[in-house]
Amino acid sequence: MDARPPSRTLGRTLLTGLTGLALAAVPCTATATAAPEPNTGAEVVLDWNRTAEAVLNQDAKLYSAEQFVWHGFVSAAVYNAVVGIEGHFKPYKWRVRGPHDASPEAAAATAAHRVLSTYFPASRSRLDAALHDSLAKIPDGPAEDRGVAFGERAARHLVRLRAHDGRDAEVTYDRPPTAGVWRPTPPANAEFALPWLTRTRPLLLDSPDQLLPEPPPALTSRQYAADVAEVRALGGKDSTARTARQTETARFFADVLPVQFQTAYRGWATRHGLDLAETALLFAAANTATADATISAWHAKYTHAQWRPITAIRLAGTDGNPATEPDPAWEPLLRTPAYPDYVSGHCAVDGAAVTVLDLLGDRLGDRARDGDDLDLRISSAVTGTTRTYHSAADFNRDVRDARVFGGVHFRTSDDVGNRMGRHIGQLSVERHFTPV
Repeated sequence: MDARPPSRTLGRTLLTGLTGLALAAVPCTATATAAPEPNTGAEVVLDWNRTAEAVLNQDAKLYSAEQFVWHGFVSAAVYNAVVGIEGHFKPYKWRVRGPHDASPEAAAATAAHRVLSTYFPASRSRLDAALHDSLAKIPDGPAEDRGVAFGERAARHLVRLRAHDGRDAEVTYDRPPTAGVWRPTPPANAEFALPWLTRTRPLLLDSPDQLLPEPPPALTSRQYAADVAEVRALGGKDSTARTARQTETARFFADVLPVQFQTAYRGWATRHGLDLAETALLFAAANTATADATISAWHAKYTHAQWRPITAIRLAGTDGNPATEPDPAWEPLLRTPAYPDYVSGHCAVDGAAVTVLDLLGDRLGDRARDGDDLDLRISSAVTGTTRTYHSAADFNRDVRDARVFGGVHFRTSDDVGNRMGRHIGQLSVERHFTPV
C-alpha cells in the first residue's frame, strides 16, 4: 500500500477524523481477469467493493442475507457520487449534481468510506487505510478536494435516506409449531435468524410486502406431496438417486452467496471494459436489487412460515396428506438455514442478480456481451470450481435445482422466490438506474 499521504487538506482531514469501517482490499479471485487497457477509471469502484466485502464478510462476519443489504447501501452511495459528477445515468433517489471539475474517483472512495465508517466503526483502521490508498492515486489539487466533498455529501444523503428504515425493529417469531409451520431445525435448532429483515424498508420497492406471493401449496395438495417426494429422494444426505453432478451443483451454491456475486460482478465489469459510471451503475443496480430480493423473501418467510423439508419429512405423518410418509431419520445434504422455507431467499437473490446482468448486457451493447451471451463466470470456494453461464435461464435452473439437491428447500419455494427476484431485477434496471 502506498504510504504517501494525500496532500490536500480535506483529504487529510477525512483520513484522520472520520470513523472508519473495516473495508480492506482483498485479492481478486480466479474469476477476474487483468484490467483492460487503457485504464477505464473503474478501479476505484472495484477496489471499494473488495473492501466492503472484506468488512462485511471477514470483519463483521454477517449472515449472507444481511450482507446484501449493506452492499446495497454502499453501492448506491458510490453510484450517486460518481453519476452526480459524470452524469450519464439518473441518480438514485437524489436530485443533486456535483461540480463538473470534481474528481469522481475521489468522490466514489469517500462515499464508500463514509457509509461503511458510519455503520461499521470497528473497521476503522481497514477503512482509513483503503481511503488513504485511493486518494494517493489521485493528483493533489482542487479536483480531488471537490470530489472528496461531494462524496461526503452523497454518503450523508444515503445515511439520512436509510434512517429509521426498520433495521432496528424488534420482531419476534412466536408461531405455534403445528403441522406445516416452521420451527427451529436440527442440528443447531437455532431461532429465526434476522427477523428484523421482515420489517426493513426496501431500497427500490415501496414496502416489504409489495411482492408478497400467495401462500404455498396446501399440505393436502398434490403439489405439496410432489415437492416433498422430490426433495426427499434427491436432497437426502445419503441419497442414491442424486447424481455426482447434482451433488456438485448443490455444494457449488452452498458458498457465501454475496461473496460469489461481488466477485462475479468485478470480473464481468473488468472483462467488458466498463467505464467508471457504468461500473458504478452495475454494482448499484445489482446490489440494491439483491437487497430488496432478500427483504421481500424474508417478509414472505415470516408471513407464510412454512416448515423446512427436514421437518416436513420427519413429521409427514401429521400433515394429513396420504401421499407422504414420515422418515424420522431423514437428513438433508446441506445444513438447513435458521428460517422458514417459503420463499427461497437464495433463489430470489439469484433471480435479481442475473436479471440485472442480463438487462445491462442489452443496454451496454457489444462491449458487454456477444449476442445473447450472459457471460456470467462465478466461482465457489466450497467446490473449488468456476462455472460460466451463457444464459440467465440456465443459471436460474441450476440455482433452483441446487436448493432441492441440497435438501433445504421445496421446488415451489425455489420457483416462486426466483420469479420474485427476477421481477425486482427488472425493476432495478428499467425504472431506477436509467440513462439520462
